[in-house]
Amino acid sequence: MIKWSDKKIKEFRVTLLNWYDANCRDLPWRQDHEPYHIWVSEIMLQQTQVATVIPYYQRFMKQFPTIEALAQAPEDQLLKAWEGLGYYSRVRNMQRAAQQLLADYDGQWPQTKAELQELVGIGPYTAGAIASIAFNQPEPAVDGNAFRVFSQLLEIEVDITKPQTRGIFEEAIRRIIPADRPGDFNQAIMDLGASFMTAKNPDNVHSPVREFNQAYIDGRVAEFPVRSKRLKPVDKHYFALVLQTPKGYLFQQRASNELLAKLWLFPLIDTDQLKVENPDLTDDMVIEAAENKFLAGTEIKADLQFVDAPIVNHTFTHQKWHVTLVSAELQNQPDLSHFAGQVVPVEKLATMAWPTLQKKLWTAYEKRQIKLF
Repeated sequence: MIKWSDKKIKEFRVTLLNWYDANCRDLPWRQDHEPYHIWVSEIMLQQTQVATVIPYYQRFMKQFPTIEALAQAPEDQLLKAWEGLGYYSRVRNMQRAAQQLLADYDGQWPQTKAELQELVGIGPYTAGAIASIAFNQPEPAVDGNAFRVFSQLLEIEVDITKPQTRGIFEEAIRRIIPADRPGDFNQAIMDLGASFMTAKNPDNVHSPVREFNQAYIDGRVAEFPVRSKRLKPVDKHYFALVLQTPKGYLFQQRASNELLAKLWLFPLIDTDQLKVENPDLTDDMVIEAAENKFLAGTEIKADLQFVDAPIVNHTFTHQKWHVTLVSAELQNQPDLSHFAGQVVPVEKLATMAWPTLQKKLWTAYEKRQIKLF
């Protein structure tokens, strides 16, 4: 890592902030310095593009305009408002943090990075963003943009996937961040990383800070940031059971310790596990094994048939799911006393908060090939 002189640091601040003043993005959460607005936007922006977030943010603020409204919101409304952003634990943590603010802080936001990290779901990046933008604290906000921008500017040759790396970047940035405009500085880095110093197809030739970009000067931009290769996601195979009853479809709530925790999906059967439990299971026997597994766990008898639809694929961070649709029509309303779920009438399907996987499953089911006899 190269180190800048005090003179170069001052020159960089002036160059960056002059560019930001003239070119900063007009975003709805930048209309004021309200910490609630900054917080919601930053949580939404985790792993989601700005253009996608804007309408979500505007709807969320209309529905939950205050900390109090968020803290008191029914969970189904909250999840529905978040539908499509993924990682539903984030919005659940937001509600817990809102309740924490009301109970422990009398509704007043703590103003330091350390105190902000005491709130549920707020990590070092979000705490740095809120502290700097809302409370003018000279704290770095180190996210993917900051890793990319400063690794190139200073040729920081440490692996950004390692937990200890964040501290190295924060120490380097803390020397550079101005005490009088830390929030604008951090937002300028965000905008720089989203415009000229992007992950793909960067435009360093026209970048306002190209003369400070050591990796660009040395022809090494492609080498930064340094990151170890991600492990390939593990393949997992499931049946999704589309079970239609006289009153609607059966939906099961995922357990709190599972992926997609507490969200509603078609019941799933882990077919990999079926084959582990019975190594002699052949492909044509799997559907019968799934029927027996479902019956044993729920006391609901379902004569499953394969649905004439493509396998639905969905990738999580460490797993890639391959889900085959199977269906059954239950002639009588089933006893749900041993089933962690509910029957949802067709007319109420649109009101449910569905994760992306369930949306894919429903779309595939709706587009299935209907056999005509």
